[in-house]
Amino acid sequence: MSNTVDVKSDASIPAGVRKRPRTGIFSRLEPLSWIGGAIALILGVVIFPVGVMFYNATRDIAQSGVDKGSVGLDNFVKVLTFPSFLPILLRTIVWVGVVVVVTVVLSLALAQLLNKAFPGRRIVRMIVIIPWASSVVMTTMVVYYGLEPYFGIINTFLVDVGLISTPEGYGWTRNPDTAFAWAIAVAVFVSLPFTTYTILAGLTGIPRDVIEAANMDGAGPIRKYFWVILPQLRGALAVAILINIINVFNSLPILKVMTGSIPGYDADTIMTLIFKYIQVQHDVGAASALSVIAFIIVLAIVAIYLKLVKPMKDVES
Repeated sequence: MSNTVDVKSDASIPAGVRKRPRTGIFSRLEPLSWIGGAIALILGVVIFPVGVMFYNATRDIAQSGVDKGSVGLDNFVKVLTFPSFLPILLRTIVWVGVVVVVTVVLSLALAQLLNKAFPGRRIVRMIVIIPWASSVVMTTMVVYYGLEPYFGIINTFLVDVGLISTPEGYGWTRNPDTAFAWAIAVAVFVSLPFTTYTILAGLTGIPRDVIEAANMDGAGPIRKYFWVILPQLRGALAVAILINIINVFNSLPILKVMTGSIPGYDADTIMTLIFKYIQVQHDVGAASALSVIAFIIVLAIVAIYLKLVKPMKDVES
């Protein structure tokens, strides 16, 4: 019987089905037919703009867009020696750190709540998506006008509950510190849906037998959460934190609306300073140089984060 099995050859396969195996360079290039579109998209949308940004950072570009020639590293020197650069850099770190930390902490609690069975859970889950589905500019504008001293509903509410004395005497968006603080609150609000659902997906993926084993071992709610559930959320938390760091660092609309009317640079981050270089000073070269610096900072943060957290450690093991 073994001979009848081995005796089969290519002759038994129809001619239209038989194919000659590909060898050499063609077999190595075959995967490109599957990923070629993605590579072309990355080259056109990511690599090319980054290359243009690096190139413009070394050029003297007039307001009309005319390239006057190379200036070497002068644009970088101009940006790094800008008197307000260090405070703006520190404010950017505070902006990213506070928004990401507060968002993750609140999302952990909210995801734990939404993972429980209660009446109307589906409706509540849909409501959580609303800040994410809405326009960031629209949400920020609602808060901005709600803080207006004379007709803002948020200001009126704060007076009614006794947190401030008179609505006319307190202009939240006129002061750099309070406007920046409210911008952080808005950023946390619009970041909650994505982070919550990412963590919620991680919670639903935890095996039930792991939870049951912890219950059988007599673990209390706090011990079970921090020693059993939270380690299982390593992958979901890694993704949520990393994407939030990138999004918040590069965020412009919230700060532009909340702090854009404040003169000077006391409420700026790196992104808003880039905007001012372009729109106010009409200095494309300096804006490009600052964009390069921001790009390098983001890459460094991501590299350090991935090195320390190792989000793919469990997958590789």
